[in-house]
Amino acid sequence: MTALSPRAIGLWVAGLGLVTDQASKLGLLFGARLGEVGPIGLAPFAEFRLVWNFGISYGLFQQDGDLGRWLLVALGIGASVLMTVWVWRATSLLVAVSLGLIIGGAIGNAIDRAWAGAVIDFVHLFLPDRSRSWYVFNLADVWIVVGVIGLLLDSFRSGREDATKSGSS
Repeated sequence: MTALSPRAIGLWVAGLGLVTDQASKLGLLFGARLGEVGPIGLAPFAEFRLVWNFGISYGLFQQDGDLGRWLLVALGIGASVLMTVWVWRATSLLVAVSLGLIIGGAIGNAIDRAWAGAVIDFVHLFLPDRSRSWYVFNLADVWIVVGVIGLLLDSFRSGREDATKSGSS
């Protein structure tokens, strides 16, 4: 049996990340009807809470019109295309998987913006006494953060140059 190449694994990770992100959002929105029933408690420090994010990370750069919305969709798709080229050239499994996670997350959030006008966020973490609260986020955001951490870890590895350091294979 032939082992899969880093590029194939990276593209599979992108697809899996996209599917799990969209399935979680659609399941909570239409299955659990999170928008109608309100927050769903998970633990003393966590709940599912529907938030429509019209901006980017942490609600920055809120967009209230179609121009901003479609610019953010185009930015997400454009970045995903460039990262797919990077995955195609990657020789490192860590780089390919990290980029796959970022691609899946970026496309997932771009799909939300395209059909709903905003990103669907739903994971809310807080201190048990609710004196401190973390931002509400989704699986796409998790994939992007983990992917960026993977790329950072790769950048600190010593050894031969790979796609992250040289920009080519």
